[in-house]
Amino acid sequence: MADTPAFPPDLLDALRRARHVAVLTGAGGSAESGIPTFREAQTGLWARFSPEELATPAAFARDPRLVWEWYAWRRGLVRAAEPNPAHRALAALEGLVPRLTLITQNVDGLHARAGSADPIELHGSLARARCRSCHAVYAEWEEAGEPPPRCSRCGDLLRPDVVWFGETLPRDLLGRAVEAALGCDVFLSVGTSGLVEPAASLPRLALERGAPVAVVNPEVPGRPAPPLYALRGRAGEVLPALLRAAWGEAPGRGPGPPMRGQ
Repeated sequence: MADTPAFPPDLLDALRRARHVAVLTGAGGSAESGIPTFREAQTGLWARFSPEELATPAAFARDPRLVWEWYAWRRGLVRAAEPNPAHRALAALEGLVPRLTLITQNVDGLHARAGSADPIELHGSLARARCRSCHAVYAEWEEAGEPPPRCSRCGDLLRPDVVWFGETLPRDLLGRAVEAALGCDVFLSVGTSGLVEPAASLPRLALERGAPVAVVNPEVPGRPAPPLYALRGRAGEVLPALLRAAWGEAPGRGPGPPMRGQ
C-alpha cells in the first residue's frame, strides 16, 4: 500500500463531520499482531481437534481440563502479542470524534491494551473466566491443583468467559452494538469476514439508515459504491493513513496494562 493512499473525499468529510462513529473489528486486525485466527489456532498438540470439539458447553462438560488447557494455551499467545497500528489508530480515533463505539468480535483484549476506553467485546474475553453455575466473573484467578480452577463463591468450575458454539451473545452487549449501528454517522468494518452473525448484520443496519460504511480489508468483493466504500489493504496501514488524511497526524497512545489472568 502506498504511503499516502487516496481516500474518497466524501468519506473523509463524513468522518470529520461525524458526531458518532461506530467500528466493528474482526480477526483480521488481530492477525496483524501475530495472533492466529480461531481456526488457525489448531496447531501443534491441538491439530487433532477441531474448534467445535473444544469450544462448546458439551465439550467442557465432557472434558473440562482439555478445554481449559486449550484456552490457557491461547491466552499465552495473546500475552505474547502487542497491539498493532490498527488498534492504536482506533484508540486515537476516540479523541478525534465526539463519540466512538468500538465493537469487536475478538477475544484477545488488544483494543483495551491499546487504549480504547470501553470496547464492546461481543464474544467475550480470554482475560476473564466465569463460573459455569453462578456466573461470577473473574479477572484474576489462582491456578492451583487440577485445572480448571474453582469458583470462590460456589465451588463449581470456572470456564473461559467467551461465547461458545451454541450459545447466544450477551443481550446487553448486542443491544448496545445494534443501537450504535442504527445511530452512527459513519460505520467502519475492519478485518472481519462479514460471515459471522449477528455481528455481520451491523454494517447492513448502518447502511439501511443511510450512514456511510467503509470496509477495511485486503480483499473486498465486488465494486462497492457510496455510501459503501472499500478500503483495500491491511488495517494497520489503512487506518493510520485514514486518520492522517482526515485530521493530519493523529495522536498515538501507548499500550495499556498487561493482560490479567493466568
